[in-house]
Amino acid sequence: MTEKITRINPEQLHQTPGYHHITVVESGRTAHLAGQCPLDRNGDLVGSGSFEEQVDQVVANALTALEAVGARPHHVVRSVIYVRSDERDVLGAAWSRLTDSALGAAFTTASTLLGVTQLGFAGQLVELDLTVALPD
Repeated sequence: MTEKITRINPEQLHQTPGYHHITVVESGRTAHLAGQCPLDRNGDLVGSGSFEEQVDQVVANALTALEAVGARPHHVVRSVIYVRSDERDVLGAAWSRLTDSALGAAFTTASTLLGVTQLGFAGQLVELDLTVALPD
């Protein structure tokens, strides 16, 4: 079976900065990754106070998780990005760092970017939730 993922931006909806409003997966298995946090292998927070370092660790962790299920960034069909900030510039910077990273193709799909007041670990500034259409 050939993987079939279609990404759509209806003309009647607003233009996006790279993501798609709709992602359709015709069939197959999916993987739902737990929120990827900026923690190292020992469970220690990386980059205290630094959005950039924390985003980079989240990217590294997400790439490891994708590899563990035989997937690549272009197999991601849904992303939710949580950033501990209510400042649009900070949210935009987090989005840009993610889309410019080795995980960038994951954010051409249906994506949501949220500013939140708190995340699960003390000092945590970013978290990434991914849904993946697994390749055959």
